[in-house]
Amino acid sequence: MDNNDILIRLRYALDIRDTDMVKIFKLGGAELTQEQVKKLLIKSKETYRYNDEVDVHEEIEEKDENIKCKNSTLESFLNGFIILKRGKQDPKLGQPEIPELKNSENPNNIMLKKLKIALSLTSDDILDILEKAGVIVTKGELSALFRKEGHKHYKECGDKYARNFLKGLALKIRG
Repeated sequence: MDNNDILIRLRYALDIRDTDMVKIFKLGGAELTQEQVKKLLIKSKETYRYNDEVDVHEEIEEKDENIKCKNSTLESFLNGFIILKRGKQDPKLGQPEIPELKNSENPNNIMLKKLKIALSLTSDDILDILEKAGVIVTKGELSALFRKEGHKHYKECGDKYARNFLKGLALKIRG
């Protein structure tokens, strides 16, 4: 699952309009137009290759010229979503006003952490969301996904967990 796919699934799960997406990106420090956001919300060729759907969508792909979503763009969206839901936080003494973007970390882990913050989710809430999607995870496995990269118990969040989390979130929010 690439960053474009994460954005597409997030937009669906949270029922966000294009105009709101532009506002969220702006809150996160990324100035994007509505046209650019629409191009970010097009699946990339890699996603279709992964799903063996290349032939069906190859013509559409070339015409629409999707924009590949970088980790920094995805993180800007997630930071903007946190600000939208929780409000802007004043920086503490000695901290930069704009947080550093973690380009090296797995985007699935970043997405989970930031959505947990934005939606004020507890670990039990996340376990329930995953259960709605048919995935049973222990608290220990879940806490490993929230640890810092480099920690001895850190676990990279795979596409299966991320995909099912977004599916369960859509089921919870959209019904």
